[in-house]
Amino acid sequence: MRKSLTIISVFLAIILALAAVGNRTGQAARPGDAAGPQSEALPVATIEASNGSGFDVSNMDPSVSACANFFQFANGGWVARNPVPPAFSHWGRFEILEEDNVKVLHGILDSLLQKKSLRRGTNEQKLADYYRSCMDEPAIEAAGAKPLAAELQRIDQIADLAGLEREIAVFHTHRIPAVFGFGAAQDFKNSTSVIAQAVQGGLGLPDRDYYTKDDEKSRQTRDEYVKHVARTFELLGDAPARAEEEAATVIKIETRLAENSTTRVQRRDPEANYHPMNRAQLSELTPHFDWNFYLTAIGLPTVGKINVGQPDYFKAADKFLSAVPVDDWKTYLRWHLVNSASNTLSAKFVEENFNFNGKYLQGTQEILPRWRRCVVSTDRALGEALGQLYIEKTFTPAAKAHAQAMVKNLVEALRSDLTTLSWMSDDTRKRATSKLDAFVRKIGYPDKWRSYEALQVSRGPYYNNAVSAGEFEVKRNLGKIGQPVDKTEWGMSPPTVNAYYNPSMNEIVFPAGILQPPFYDPKADDAYNYGGIGAVIGHEMTHGFDDTGARFDADGNLAMWWTPDDFKKFKERTDCVVKQFDGYEVEPGLHQNGKLVVGESVADLGGLTVAYAAYQKFLEGQPRPPVISGFTPEQRFFLGYAQIWAQNIRPEAARLRVATDPHPLGRFRVNGPLSNMPMFAQAFQCKAGDPMVRPPDRRCQIW
Repeated sequence: MRKSLTIISVFLAIILALAAVGNRTGQAARPGDAAGPQSEALPVATIEASNGSGFDVSNMDPSVSACANFFQFANGGWVARNPVPPAFSHWGRFEILEEDNVKVLHGILDSLLQKKSLRRGTNEQKLADYYRSCMDEPAIEAAGAKPLAAELQRIDQIADLAGLEREIAVFHTHRIPAVFGFGAAQDFKNSTSVIAQAVQGGLGLPDRDYYTKDDEKSRQTRDEYVKHVARTFELLGDAPARAEEEAATVIKIETRLAENSTTRVQRRDPEANYHPMNRAQLSELTPHFDWNFYLTAIGLPTVGKINVGQPDYFKAADKFLSAVPVDDWKTYLRWHLVNSASNTLSAKFVEENFNFNGKYLQGTQEILPRWRRCVVSTDRALGEALGQLYIEKTFTPAAKAHAQAMVKNLVEALRSDLTTLSWMSDDTRKRATSKLDAFVRKIGYPDKWRSYEALQVSRGPYYNNAVSAGEFEVKRNLGKIGQPVDKTEWGMSPPTVNAYYNPSMNEIVFPAGILQPPFYDPKADDAYNYGGIGAVIGHEMTHGFDDTGARFDADGNLAMWWTPDDFKKFKERTDCVVKQFDGYEVEPGLHQNGKLVVGESVADLGGLTVAYAAYQKFLEGQPRPPVISGFTPEQRFFLGYAQIWAQNIRPEAARLRVATDPHPLGRFRVNGPLSNMPMFAQAFQCKAGDPMVRPPDRRCQIW
């Protein structure tokens, strides 16, 4: 979520069964509902903000009108007091919670190191030894680049195309996507099966556009990248002149690959990236690449069906393999080997990697401390092993039960919402409801934990453990091909501060790491929690009906289940969101890419709509909640949503995100959806013409 607003947390007694939802634009106002913070129309009974309110009024900026810029109104005080720390490129409520979780994981790993004996082969032993090897700076410094020696020698011995193909296969077994990427994927049109998939890849910069755009900033970034590559070759021992030549070779090859790659927007269309082929068809597509040899080398000698995500890319790459001199490919492979390994090597490699990818690309001023990087690396390698220990410390059965109930209630709210959509036909409505009812709901942590029995971890070099973890993950992934889909599997570890919807599984997933304040706070009032975690739950659910999710049916198959007229209406409504976000300027001359962020933005708008309706239903049949610090329950709902997006971000990081991230920047995730909601305008008495009220002819409404 946040990443996708893909999030959630636990609720306590606020979880009640929800039935039909009221009016599409919100229920009729009650006395005081629409009053602003200082309005005389507020009820007499008010209470001051406290730990029980869920929000701190000092985080707000009362000098700004809620109807002019709600992000600033809700978060201006917080933004002013919370500059981005030197070791981060952005800083917000997500990052703060993530750091809290990392500290818990740090404590767990440190406690494992204190144990005198851990039985070999146990998860605890592997966690301790992996973390210990990462923290062993003297050994890492003494080794320098020596851990790469055998692989560099093997690359140096490549003499022909066959040797190049062999090394590409080795890279792929180490989780390095040289030239292209390969792995297991659910069959888009047969969601019960897992097939092989080949996709474009092989770039060192964040996106193909970094190679293809010709503006001054893009040219500058390519120049800095070439310098970074050259400096890294020098660290391997190459003379400066040779290193410059090698860097020029790398950028030349990567540019050719990038020029034939599809854009991120194009890759959002599942139909355009589904091209299943058998081996004969694949060999015809790429006659210079020996797929039989490659598949045998990665352990898949009998695999049949392979989805080729971007056939034109593979046609072009195939020609490059034979046209580009083998020595140039060897240089390319040396770069991708050291680039993938830099963070496991000595400090000079770590610093060079950080100076480009951290400082230059994201504006980060200093590197994170060693322990912090090692905790994250351990979580990445043994996420569910570490997650089991995290769950024991942080997530009670009661918390899981409350979260499950909250998700159930929001599902009921969306079901009720579907029954009121005037633009959707009965045929499509029935299928949409069936899809909603089929949602698989995963809360907190897996019911079946992943086995790490086959993963070898020792007290030896950190690099060796990192490679071992990569090989283990690749083997586990490739082992799924040809097997039934494992519907118990999770795509995130339990401590992750995020959540997601998977269209092929038709599942919504909420790790325990996000089920905490500020997204859900047991001390906060119901309005604030519904605006926070309720909108998050709704966000993930409506991902099932965003511009991509809407193309997958209840069983997770890529299939058109809409009537043609309904899908046309749906597309018109999502196009409204595209146009809206195209208009948001990040900095002079740089706008959000509406076609890239449309999925997340549709889910934000849908999630808020569903959560607000759920909260209104919750209020029925009980005493009117009090005004707190001058804010009505409805106003606190919108504050609850806005304040989870409090964020400061460096200009460099903002530019990177606009180019690569399908999620809009935080301020647009607040002002964008809320300006489409009459319920928001009613709550804060905003008028036509106010910046937070989009004109009726430009207002986007889907759910």
